Amino acid sequence: MLRLHPDVAHTETDDGAVLLHQHTGRYWQLNATGAGILNAVLDGRDVDRIAADLADRHAIEPERARRDVTGLLDSLRTAGLVEPAS
Repeated sequence: MLRLHPDVAHTETDDGAVLLHQHTGRYWQLNATGAGILNAVLDGRDVDRIAADLADRHAIEPERARRDVTGLLDSLRTAGLVEPAS
């Protein structure tokens, strides 16, 4: 389970979401799909379930959806935007 880093502000937009790491000053913009993935993870949903839902919604292969979900989450971790929940 992941949570936003305490220094990250998260704002929903019409097109997705914007994340601001207040310590580094870097912004991240997520499209609607990326924002949905992030919100699902923050709500405690399982990565496999998120990927399955994504595959169904966008008619893509489940393996590709899982790679996309884990790739986004890895990028968010590397950027210091999310961290393991306590």
